[in-house]
Amino acid sequence: MAENNSQKIGLSTATITGMNAMIGAGIFAVPAALATNVGPAGILAFIFVAISVWFVAQSLARAAQLYPEEGSFYTYTKQWAGHKMGLIASASYIIGLLMAMGIVTKMAGIFLQYFFPAVAAHTLGLIALGIIVLINVFGVSLSQLGQRILIFCTVFPILTTIGMCLSKANFSLLTPFAPYGYASVIKATSVVIFGFFGFESAASLFNVVKNPEKNVPKALNYSILLVGLLYTAFIGSIILSTPLTAIPSSEAALPEILKVTFPNHPWLISIVSLSIVSAILGTLHSVVWGVSHLMLSFFKKIKLPAIQNLITKNMLNKKTTVILSGLVVLTAYLTIKKNDLFFGFAAVFIVFAYITSIAALLFVKEEWTSKRNIKTIIGIITAAVMFGFAIQGVIAELAKLA
Repeated sequence: MAENNSQKIGLSTATITGMNAMIGAGIFAVPAALATNVGPAGILAFIFVAISVWFVAQSLARAAQLYPEEGSFYTYTKQWAGHKMGLIASASYIIGLLMAMGIVTKMAGIFLQYFFPAVAAHTLGLIALGIIVLINVFGVSLSQLGQRILIFCTVFPILTTIGMCLSKANFSLLTPFAPYGYASVIKATSVVIFGFFGFESAASLFNVVKNPEKNVPKALNYSILLVGLLYTAFIGSIILSTPLTAIPSSEAALPEILKVTFPNHPWLISIVSLSIVSAILGTLHSVVWGVSHLMLSFFKKIKLPAIQNLITKNMLNKKTTVILSGLVVLTAYLTIKKNDLFFGFAAVFIVFAYITSIAALLFVKEEWTSKRNIKTIIGIITAAVMFGFAIQGVIAELAKLA
């Protein structure tokens, strides 16, 4: 027992893992989208989403405590909706997360081109994805030291950007505060929540965290609080330093925005870009590694003889699910061209899995008598709002392409 416990991770590592899972390419793609669609009021969208995510996270942690079995989203949803619905919820989460990695791959190519200008960003994205998949196929995972190095590489460009932008802060840029109306704030939640996806990783690690009943909720609280504060300060500093009219498009990358405000500091932008590349590649690696485990667990629960036969013959294993995960990311990367569609599709699939999973708590009598379900109900309502606007956003973007 002592040996098993020694292999478990502590509170600090669980918190860092949760932060690493959340902070990735998404937050570096969000500023331009918010600036051109919401304006300074985009800060409110971050606050709303952070609060909503906290309620959902508390419910997921409680579900993990009640049902500490392999499969998370499948296990939770199955409790109230049965086997098939459990499979749908699990598949929805896996697909959504891998589609989200499509834009991470896209951002990897964009930032790598900063250092390899002779190669097309699209090609660099393909190369990055291929290397990450190969690394995972050979079973190379991030150690606890690797997780700490990754969080430094991830947080560094955010803190650097905050400091740089606050040095140029101009509060007159906060007006008009909501040039596109306050309804745009809620509509933007499907974009903003993209930066929080992965918060559930701490809850999913319930069986590998020391003293999980105590440490999992703490890890969720700390990681969401820290990331929420970082994001709000990050977006706020950019809004305070960069005229919205100077941002070239809703898909502009962070270096393009920084060039507007700091045209005479290319070396600073290079340092930030290098750190972002490290963060993006680390996130892509971690997610492909984690989702491949979820995918294998998902296949084990499908009761089709053909699939079970593949598992028995070891043809469907950790390596093949890594390759399958890479193929899904590749498909999303090659077929989805607009960032807003990446944001929308990822939100639809992942938030659906959140809702169906935490809904399991509504069918537990003790949750009502203890009044814990107040958090669950708030979580479901706020998640449903984001889900509805995500669907609306996807339909609108698809209509533009028609």
